Amino acid sequence: MLDYLISFVGSLGHWGYLVIFLVVALECQALLGLVMPGESMVLVGGFFAGQGVLDPGVLIVIISIAAILGDSIGYGLGRQLGRGWLLKQVRRFGLRQEHLDRADGLFAKHGGKAVFGSHFLHLLRPLMPFVAGDRRMRYQKFLLYNAMGCIVWASVFVSLGYIAGESWRLAAKWVGVTGKIVGSGLLLAIALVWLWRWLGRHKADGKRWWNIRAW
Repeated sequence: MLDYLISFVGSLGHWGYLVIFLVVALECQALLGLVMPGESMVLVGGFFAGQGVLDPGVLIVIISIAAILGDSIGYGLGRQLGRGWLLKQVRRFGLRQEHLDRADGLFAKHGGKAVFGSHFLHLLRPLMPFVAGDRRMRYQKFLLYNAMGCIVWASVFVSLGYIAGESWRLAAKWVGVTGKIVGSGLLLAIALVWLWRWLGRHKADGKRWWNIRAW
């Protein structure tokens, strides 16, 4: 399927933007994300940009919009259908309940930070919008964190495909490992920033507590 899409996109010229847009938007859905080669298509788009077939700036904008739109649809489906519906479908697509539990646990712990970082965590990327909708996260908050994640994700993977050139297939093999490292690093950085701000807000309380303990 992927090789066919690559040949198809390469023969379409600027119409290739539309194919990449559709694949990325569909990959954002909780179940379709398991079979649609969204990440690979973004890398291929970066490769074509390096060949002058597509414009890298336009490509990043189109992929970002596709991901934001697709994730918003996934959010809406999660809000309407709920976790119970997804659990009934997972086995048909080779997805295990532990994957859904992992996404749910990550969201419960990190909220918007998980929505942002999940774009780099492969299986969790199509699941997180559904989980956020099921958990009734405010859409405005979801949209903010998700849009930031989509833009960063699109920029990173288009650039990776652009730089890798004809070696994009080799880069694709490392996407899963690299994505986990990048995603974990982003979540850690966000957590550290939150901790620093929290400590700043509670500095006076900490000093007061320390003085009481000292007495």
